[in-house]
Amino acid sequence: MTGFFITVEGGDGAGKTTHLKFIHEWLQNRKVKVLLSREPGGTEIGESIRELLLHGRRRITDETELLLMFAARMENIEQLIRPAIARGDCVLCDRFTDASYAYQGGGRGISNVRISQLEQWVHGDLQPDLTIVLDVPIETAMKRTLDRGEASDRFERESRDFKNAVRQSYIDRAERFPDRIKVIDASKSIEEVESSVETVLLDFYTDWQIDNAKT
Repeated sequence: MTGFFITVEGGDGAGKTTHLKFIHEWLQNRKVKVLLSREPGGTEIGESIRELLLHGRRRITDETELLLMFAARMENIEQLIRPAIARGDCVLCDRFTDASYAYQGGGRGISNVRISQLEQWVHGDLQPDLTIVLDVPIETAMKRTLDRGEASDRFERESRDFKNAVRQSYIDRAERFPDRIKVIDASKSIEEVESSVETVLLDFYTDWQIDNAKT
């Protein structure tokens, strides 16, 4: 049985942590073996890069930021993602390359052509089988982030314009890849969002079971 790859995307304050837990439990209840990862991060090197990117004290150029994201991604892919899929497991990852198009592309203004070149080099034809984008208005997201009362990272401190550009980039990606990327209104109650997520998961999981039954 072939494994599959699910990613969860969205801006800061969209509720990814909460709904990643829900997705994880939903899959486990169906006896799916799940490997959890995150980006940047997942591996020892990736987590070191994460600390530098999110909490480093020195300014990083936009291009260096993009390259570091893909360096961490390469480690994640080679050490965790590809081996898990080959074993027939599910990989559930907090962000992947769609985030680079949103944050470094939309937010920083780096061309999609440049990001695409790195994408092809680092993971070629490997793409998530399903991507869930949790979409929430920027005002709501910023309030949620503030209400958490935690120390903010470098991306959470970015301007409203930056956050709006990130959000729009995710919406644009979903319009370009509607079969893979599903946008969910994450401004609703947790129960309502979970219901929407479950609908998407059920459709995907049913198709995956059918495909595996044919092989």
